[in-house]
Amino acid sequence: MHDPEAQKSKAETLLLEENIGKIIARLHDCRKENELLRSEIVSLQNILRSCKLPGSENSAAGDLDNGSAGGFSYAEKLQVRQKLVQILQRIEMELRSGQTL
Repeated sequence: MHDPEAQKSKAETLLLEENIGKIIARLHDCRKENELLRSEIVSLQNILRSCKLPGSENSAAGDLDNGSAGGFSYAEKLQVRQKLVQILQRIEMELRSGQTL
């Protein structure tokens, strides 16, 4: 007859291996998602960097009076930039909180 203790140990080992497999699969999925989020952050940072506000070194003097060639006023550009900064900060906080898990 089989030893009940040995069977219990074998069942626990199989359960542990199964759980480890699930954790590894989840980790792999999280890494993929993390890479996508990092890519989105880089994209948003590039957008933010390319957003030229009137009054900055790269702006023409006429931009201050009537908005840029795109038709956005200074206040609108400032608002968009602030929203992008908030989004980037939220994403960064999410990534940092995910790394501590």
